[in-house]
Amino acid sequence: MHQKKIFTGGKKLSEAKRALVLVHGRGGSAEDILTLADHLAVKDFALVAPEASGNTWYPYSFLAPPAQNEPWLSSAIAVLGEVVNDIVAEGIMKENIYFTGFSQGACLTLEFVTRNASKYGGVAAFTGGLIGDRIYPENYKGSFEQTPVFIGSGDPDAHVPVKRVEETVAIMESMGAKVTLQLYPGRAHTISLDELALADKLVFNTAS
Repeated sequence: MHQKKIFTGGKKLSEAKRALVLVHGRGGSAEDILTLADHLAVKDFALVAPEASGNTWYPYSFLAPPAQNEPWLSSAIAVLGEVVNDIVAEGIMKENIYFTGFSQGACLTLEFVTRNASKYGGVAAFTGGLIGDRIYPENYKGSFEQTPVFIGSGDPDAHVPVKRVEETVAIMESMGAKVTLQLYPGRAHTISLDELALADKLVFNTAS
């Protein structure tokens, strides 16, 4: 399955007070997603980007029954867990760990943080939702304790139904997240400058 192959940027973990975990999409790479940090207020952060084996975290749609995406899905979630543990081991508390991802990376990010809810620094998910042919609430535990979360998506989006995005918002809010959802009518499957600005304002500029 996935090996823990990590690319980094920004400050060294040993010198930073905050860390941002960046999760690439299907067919993307860690180096690609690291460039997203150029558009966010994270110049004082350590940047950590794991890379999927074969550049894909799981083989089928995020809307497929989870069993069809195993064992890749569990392996991907385990990699993110190891990344978070490594960051904490360097002295950065979970409340100072931030997450972002695009498309498949946004789905994986949302799935990971909701399975492991805690007070994080913040989450910015660009076009994503919780994973599965339906929502599996038994998979999700913990409390976000008002962690700021931004989710942006096209309406409609070719890969991520708005209904699933809205279901994701409902689950995360029920677990104590402070979620802002922004839908963009007719927008292509991409990340807009408006999304980046909103994520900065609602998630990253809240860092103190």
